[in-house]
Amino acid sequence: MNRLVSAALKVYSRLMKTFSQVLEEADALSLEEQESLVSILQRRLREQRRAELVKAVKEARAEFKAGTCRPATPADIMKKVLA
Repeated sequence: MNRLVSAALKVYSRLMKTFSQVLEEADALSLEEQESLVSILQRRLREQRRAELVKAVKEARAEFKAGTCRPATPADIMKKVLA
């Protein structure tokens, strides 16, 4: 267990260093380049969320077709959508 925690901490440390480096590099960009970067990242996030939604719809359709759907209230559905 101790080795696993140690490995996880090393990975986390590397990720944080990389994230910090990305932020530093972004700070070095001009304002126009930073705005462009934000725009690109927002578009990519929208595409990823859309892909997740498509996957969830396909899974739901498969569950419905297989007869394994669980009843849910609109509030339950919205909680899951907004999570």
